[in-house]
Amino acid sequence: MISLPGIRFGWSQAGFQSEMGLPGSEDPNSDWFAWVHDKENIAAGVVSGDLPEYGPAYWHRFREFHDAAERMELKIARIGVEWSRVFPKPTLDVQVDIEQRGDMVTHVDVSQSQLEKMDAIASKDAVEHYRTIFSDLKRRGIEFVLNLYHWPLPLWIHDPVAVRRGEKTERTGWLSTRTVVEFAKFAAYISWKLDDLVDAYSTMNEPNVVWGAGYTSVKSGFPPGYLSFAHSSRAMYNMVQAHARAFDVLKTHKKPVGIIYANSDFQGLTAGDADVASKAEFDNRWRFFEAIVNGDLGGYRDDLKGRLEWIGVNYYTRSVVRKAGEGYVVVRGYGHACERNSLSADGRPTSDFGWEFYPEGLGNVLVKYREKYGLPLYVTENGIADEADYQRPYYLVSHIYQVYQALRRGADVKGYLHWSLADNYEWASGFTPRFGLLRVDYTNKSLFWNPSAFVYKEIAGSNGIPDQLEHLNRVPPTRGLRR
Repeated sequence: MISLPGIRFGWSQAGFQSEMGLPGSEDPNSDWFAWVHDKENIAAGVVSGDLPEYGPAYWHRFREFHDAAERMELKIARIGVEWSRVFPKPTLDVQVDIEQRGDMVTHVDVSQSQLEKMDAIASKDAVEHYRTIFSDLKRRGIEFVLNLYHWPLPLWIHDPVAVRRGEKTERTGWLSTRTVVEFAKFAAYISWKLDDLVDAYSTMNEPNVVWGAGYTSVKSGFPPGYLSFAHSSRAMYNMVQAHARAFDVLKTHKKPVGIIYANSDFQGLTAGDADVASKAEFDNRWRFFEAIVNGDLGGYRDDLKGRLEWIGVNYYTRSVVRKAGEGYVVVRGYGHACERNSLSADGRPTSDFGWEFYPEGLGNVLVKYREKYGLPLYVTENGIADEADYQRPYYLVSHIYQVYQALRRGADVKGYLHWSLADNYEWASGFTPRFGLLRVDYTNKSLFWNPSAFVYKEIAGSNGIPDQLEHLNRVPPTRGLRR
């Protein structure tokens, strides 16, 4: 038995990906909803053509999801609220106290009277239904981490199609400091209404994907799909500020506040590429954290320093880089840059998404966070697109074993949250990738247990890897796969 005492096992999920599915659950007021419905995006293959309103229907059938989680003996969940559901109408006219110098938003204060004005604008039905969902979690003894932002923005803040076309608009999302202020207001309002149900807060999930996929890796199909390094940097700058200002208002409630980040294990292709691997790691990880831990955002800012109490680590695979001119490039055939259902250049199997099976990277990332900042850690996403559920049992055991190894090396890991409990809408890729422990029949919304769900139940119930599952702690056999 490989014991992981103190680790809480659970799952993570996002509202846009899981809530819709039955009539009355639609949320048409977000940028992502507009983006995946845009006829030009569909015609160009920027998005799949699958539509989120045909999803797994968590909004209506949350109790069935929670029943399965309880049977699986899961003890923690990270679930978000959709900004556009709570505020389908703008809150711009609710003026709050702001300290701002140029593009630096250094303080946002939302008073009781201002919260009450926001309450008059909010969708009461949405707020009360979120209370019902989260109360059901708490009734079952499941610890609840509330995530405030998992990518969709209200349309009144961001018109991604207009931005993509280069049209003049004030709705530019994270390119505007207005979004920083509005996000702090949203954080203040949600914590005012729901704090009694919350054990910990996350301000954002994977902000680096938003500024990276939206403005740099535009073939990913993420809004607004506008190639601009300057815009990517501006979005990062404002998301740093938004996190810090949300942190400040959330801390009035005395709950732990963290952020969830997308991580690869950065490696050089050869020993001679070690320096560019370190540069890639800084560019893609440490630059952001240096801002919110040490106040370094290209210059010291005290209003950003110390705005972090825990780190959510999302990890799926590694990134291998090599030198290219004065910089670096990602090497095809490794990590995220592989063919689907094939062998990587290292002879490892890849997923339905083309992501390489590389559990060692999770342990490496966790230990690096411990060495750098010494803060509590949660593995907040870890999973595999695997419709056949062949690799997933191996994936679960081998990655949870890496959590065990990180604990032995001093990492303060508090929980492991699988992505995800059930299949859901995988953004621009639609319903084809299946990440769920539970298989969703999208025609009737039924949930079926994959074999991996029973493996995870054994792990969660034992708080570790039982002897009878230790044989899964390896790279799965690769017969029939080809490079």
